[in-house]
Amino acid sequence: MFYAHYVLFCLLQDLIDNDLPTSVRLLNSLTEQVASVTSHVRDLIKKVREKAYQTSKGLSFLDLKYHLLLFYLQDITHLISLKTEGESLKDNSAIHRLVTIRTVLEKMRPLDQKLKYQIDKLVRTAVTGSLAENDPLHFRPNPQNLVSKLSESENSDDEGEGGKSKGVKEPSASRKYIPPRIAPMHYDGDMTEADRQKEQIDKQKRAALRSSVIQELRQQYSDAPEEIRDRRDFQTERESREEMNRKNYEESMLVRLSTPREQRFRKRGMVGMTSQLSSITRFSDITALTGGEAQDTDNPKPKKKKKMIKKGKKKGKYLFCM
Repeated sequence: MFYAHYVLFCLLQDLIDNDLPTSVRLLNSLTEQVASVTSHVRDLIKKVREKAYQTSKGLSFLDLKYHLLLFYLQDITHLISLKTEGESLKDNSAIHRLVTIRTVLEKMRPLDQKLKYQIDKLVRTAVTGSLAENDPLHFRPNPQNLVSKLSESENSDDEGEGGKSKGVKEPSASRKYIPPRIAPMHYDGDMTEADRQKEQIDKQKRAALRSSVIQELRQQYSDAPEEIRDRRDFQTERESREEMNRKNYEESMLVRLSTPREQRFRKRGMVGMTSQLSSITRFSDITALTGGEAQDTDNPKPKKKKKMIKKGKKKGKYLFCM
């Protein structure tokens, strides 16, 4: 029993010997800082009482913040004094006040960050009298510069004219802005000739793969089970797909697209049964799949029209030229 008490006493003595120099150093530093802060606060209070500083037009936000920090330091000092005297901190009201003040300070931090720029600018202007030309605070964006000053200049011009343009109706300042309707166009100015040829070949390959002949061959030699559905010819399916895309674009962009002349003629002359029967003996251009040069079916070469020229004054005799 005596040996256990001796070991405990030795451990406590070692702890005291190790912590005592650090504690004495911290206590001396704290004493010096308290003395410095006390003298600075006394000088500040004296200047405020002598009205050396103008405190009547300050920021209420900073006033609240500094009062909360002062209350926080007072409560912390009170708890430290209780701990040094060995008293219990259980059910102490200072702990609840510390939690409340800390919560309020944490909630004020985002607002403090937003006001930091204005506070720094005001403090620097008050200390130096003015800001330097190369000061970074000069280059901070000012939202007030976004306000249009055209209406003010127009009003001043109208007042200076003395009512000369009373008969002219002034435009309304609250008129609704309507953006211009500009048809979107695909920009291909950065594409090279090789890129254009590659894009044209890919377009022809996709068109060849969508042909009715390739679709029939794919279904014939495919191992997948046969799919029975309502089938339409390729031309009709393409027209319905283009019409659906056109309808979706008009509904989404709230615009009415004009129908091209070629598409109007194609709709008038398109007959479903006739096109199906004529496509039986016609094979689409699939040379793009075999590596050959495919024909441009979208822009076919126009055929030359026959011209009838009268020769002399004889009736019924014409010269046909190609």
